[in-house]
Amino acid sequence: MAFKSAYLQGVYETVEKRNPNEPEFLQAVREVLESFEPVIEKKPEIIETGVIDRIVEPERFIQFRVSWVDDNGKVQVNRGFRVQFNSAIGPYKGGLRFHPTVNASVIKFLGFEQIFKNSLTGLPMGGGKGGSDFDPKGKSDGEIMRFCQSFMTELSKHIGADTDVPAGDIGVGAREIGFMFGQYKRLRNEFVGVLTGKGLTYGGSLVRTEATGYGLLYFTNEMIKCMKNETFEGKTVVISGSGNVAIYATQKAQQLGAKVVALSDSSGYIYDKNGIQLDVVKQIKEVERARISEYAKRVPGSEYHEGCRGIWSIKCDIALPCATQNELNGEEAQMLVDNGVMAVAEGANMPSTPEAVEVFLKNGIMFGPAKAANAGGVATSGLEMAQNSARYSWTAEEVDAKLHNIMINIFHSAYNASEEFGQKGNLVMGANVAGFMKVADAMKWQGVAY
Repeated sequence: MAFKSAYLQGVYETVEKRNPNEPEFLQAVREVLESFEPVIEKKPEIIETGVIDRIVEPERFIQFRVSWVDDNGKVQVNRGFRVQFNSAIGPYKGGLRFHPTVNASVIKFLGFEQIFKNSLTGLPMGGGKGGSDFDPKGKSDGEIMRFCQSFMTELSKHIGADTDVPAGDIGVGAREIGFMFGQYKRLRNEFVGVLTGKGLTYGGSLVRTEATGYGLLYFTNEMIKCMKNETFEGKTVVISGSGNVAIYATQKAQQLGAKVVALSDSSGYIYDKNGIQLDVVKQIKEVERARISEYAKRVPGSEYHEGCRGIWSIKCDIALPCATQNELNGEEAQMLVDNGVMAVAEGANMPSTPEAVEVFLKNGIMFGPAKAANAGGVATSGLEMAQNSARYSWTAEEVDAKLHNIMINIFHSAYNASEEFGQKGNLVMGANVAGFMKVADAMKWQGVAY
């Protein structure tokens, strides 16, 4: 589909030419540029500043070899990545993902999205992302440690507390962050807040573990309250995934009076019409690191189904995709609509395909895009950075209250931008534009050095 604006069409074609065979990155860029159509119409002077031409090109992209030795004494080789996409409003900030699917396209898509997400939080953070095609599953603690130390040996040359502050993401939890932080400290001989998601004994923030899931619910709650005068009380909720985001989204949804009936992992999904028993899920996924199918063996009346995509056939009021990118397609979105879904909000990064998003918007479904709805994790990472800089820690209640306010403000920023640019209620456009305008202004005033 061509852009209405010849300028935006030209920008996209340049990106396409420079980044062939990078579908995730191109998908993210197209979605964002489409949101800029009304901005170009209303503020054509933006073209002259060249900020859109610049914002789609990373300031820096680093790829490196990661060699490590497994428990059998065999040398293994992985690829490491870090994209430092935009530093107009603050140091680069974004997670590290360890997963076999990690490649340049995935890292660039995530880093590009991070620019707008970080801007929306209101905190001074630029956009970045990194990771490796290393798979932590099935590896011993010793192997994880040796990989992380090798990975950080190279990454440490490019990051710093006031330069680039990575965090965790898929495959990178407290264990991996701890090993990387220890290696950074050893190499640089300084104790600084260069990573977020650290353990509480060495500079971590309370509520960081729960932040993305909690933030998703705070955003969604504000969205349904303001747009339809609804609450979570008594609603049926389907959540995909069963990792950190899904678990704490489930916990907060239950606290708000909803009944969560389904969770999934890459092998399949569970359905429990009586409501998911979160203590069982936590035992399976956080303690045993086992498959979600174990739930059906332990909870009478629950069902396990092979294939994770079938989860979207379950009737629900609110759907929260929290697993991975492009997990929800147009056909599945139509299924949700036909079954009476009222709202969809993204806990994962870009979990809905463009066709799915179109179905939701066309049918008037309240839709919270990832860069707004799942910004709670990076918001709390920003709060951890602030605590590290001050050599101070806030209580869980203080961090949670700040997170709650940030998520409410993110919704209103996106909603107000959608209204200002003539597409009231389209939060995809609103979030992109609200995030962009702040970065664009900073880029304009800093000249064209970047």
